[in-house]
Amino acid sequence: MSDKTTGLIHHPYVPPEGFAAPQPGVFKASTVFFPNVAAMRSREWKDKTGYTYGLHGTPTSYLLEERLCALEGGAQCLLAPSGLAAIATVALSLLQSGDEVLIPDNAYGPNKALAQGELKDWGITHQYYDPLDPQDLARRIGPKTKLVWLEAAGSVTLEFPDLREQLRVCRNANGGAGVLSALDNTWGAGLAFNAFDLGRGLGVDLTIQALTKYPSGGGDVLMGSIVTRDPGLHIRLKLTHMRLGLGVGMNDVEAVLRSLPSLALRYREHDRTARALAAWCQGCAEFAQVLHPALPDSPGHAAWKTLCGAEEGRAAGLFSVVFDARYRPAQVDAFCDALRLFKLGYSWGGPISLAVPYDLDSMRQPRPAHLAPGTLVRFSTGLEAAADLQADLAQALLALR
Repeated sequence: MSDKTTGLIHHPYVPPEGFAAPQPGVFKASTVFFPNVAAMRSREWKDKTGYTYGLHGTPTSYLLEERLCALEGGAQCLLAPSGLAAIATVALSLLQSGDEVLIPDNAYGPNKALAQGELKDWGITHQYYDPLDPQDLARRIGPKTKLVWLEAAGSVTLEFPDLREQLRVCRNANGGAGVLSALDNTWGAGLAFNAFDLGRGLGVDLTIQALTKYPSGGGDVLMGSIVTRDPGLHIRLKLTHMRLGLGVGMNDVEAVLRSLPSLALRYREHDRTARALAAWCQGCAEFAQVLHPALPDSPGHAAWKTLCGAEEGRAAGLFSVVFDARYRPAQVDAFCDALRLFKLGYSWGGPISLAVPYDLDSMRQPRPAHLAPGTLVRFSTGLEAAADLQADLAQALLALR
């Protein structure tokens, strides 16, 4: 080669194989080279036996997918640009005009917004069911129902459903033909329980996670996952995933891979802190209700304890408080503004504690009887010391006065 530029692009050196280190290599590509035309025509991307194009995976994304399967107890995994993208992929793959999807009333808000927006426009109907009443779910399933979403715990009000009974309902629906079940497993993170093996032969058909939360752990990555055990269901989802052109950046994949080894340690610490703060909040007269699955009087506590057990590391780092109705929303906003360590921001699972006020009356219509009247604030515990976070809550309560 006479030109240095060409030589730089086509330099023959190849590093030796056998390099091993704690962190895997990061392989970024759109174009993937083939050794010959026969390989180009025969190589398969659907089963991870080869590489064809960066959008369909590199060694880096394959590795994260396999580790997430091990985490959740699944067999196949797809990565999506966000948790909501994972939810949307499931809906677009499994539903068509004339179908119906059932969603728990306490579900992640954007999932409900998707049903109210694009899905409705495409002729897909939806119903909301009571997450604490499996019989309400059973009554709502009909011949058009093709998908049931589950969520444990609810992402704002933290009710914990009887997942086993819900899955029995899904399995026995439509004269035993059954209906597909999809669990938003972001709260459980694959650690609180095994969604694919809940005992007694019960398990969900697929899970999604917002890897943005606990698996990432840094508050700096957007990513989602879809995990299945059924090969046919996986291929159906994977083809939709391909046709939508969904992909993730390998530097983001690397960030999640770096965080996974500490996932259980971080999750346990988030859990420990949330339980301590939730218990402390129960003694504050300003709060009419404290919502956390490990609290005996929190909605769904018995179902949580039966499925997850009571030990730390099985209840995540979220809890919510409902302020006494005597406090106006403006006063609750002042409380939130007075927080110093808790930052105001969406999402959860990162190192910094977060707080978000919610207008439940606009989210749950009608407002469930098990939720006290008043303004709700959801807290996500970070990795700060519990005593410091408790002091922050205490000083912010002074703003109510």
